[in-house]
Amino acid sequence: MRPENPIGEPFFELCEVDSTNNYAMRQVQAQMAVHGATWFAQYQNAGKGQRGKAWKAVHGENIIMSTVLEPAFLGIDNQFLLNVTVALACFDLFNKYTIDETSIKWPNDIYWRDRKAGGMLIENVLKGKEWKFSIAGLGININQTFFPADLPNPVSLKQITGKSFNVTDLAKELCQCLDYRWKQLKEQKDNDLLQEYSSHLYKLDEMVTFKKDGSIFNAVVTGVSRNGELLVKTDRPMALTYGSVNWIIPQPK
Repeated sequence: MRPENPIGEPFFELCEVDSTNNYAMRQVQAQMAVHGATWFAQYQNAGKGQRGKAWKAVHGENIIMSTVLEPAFLGIDNQFLLNVTVALACFDLFNKYTIDETSIKWPNDIYWRDRKAGGMLIENVLKGKEWKFSIAGLGININQTFFPADLPNPVSLKQITGKSFNVTDLAKELCQCLDYRWKQLKEQKDNDLLQEYSSHLYKLDEMVTFKKDGSIFNAVVTGVSRNGELLVKTDRPMALTYGSVNWIIPQPK
């Protein structure tokens, strides 16, 4: 077995690309990518978010990057553990500079208070039951201060701290955060990762309003399950699957 590169080695910087995930996937399909290879873009003109949504960002002001990972050791039944690993890495970076009030909104967004600071999109390459590669696409708002009106609750690191940052340096630092969390995953510290992810959940132990099948209900967030369900409690415990409910987020003040 060949040794793994640290995540972020090699690190490629692109001026403009359609989508860093698309670009990284093309490299994987052309057999020109190795574990840890990362593509960082100053701008993407067709960025992708979760569930088919577009990811829009101003040129040169945010972290927009995709990293190739080889998670075959996990097995395809443990895909949520990869989600946990990547989300914690993003949390680590953002929380370092905000100090407080950063959280992970289940399953894949980084929040500061009630505002969205970043998100991730993981796309997998499977061959039968073999998990060949994953592409972890990461987007974090860094220096952008003006956002499209159709984004309901965005926030950037600059808006929070009043400081400007070197975006490329932060992208490389994010690679280091991801490498640290990846090593925990390989060391089979699954329970530690899940526990830490749960401890940083947005609205943990708070009452949240959800919408499911046209109905509104309130529930207290209590944690996550190993297979990625959000655990909540109404008059009884419930497990919510991704895509089955919508959060009703309070309007930021």
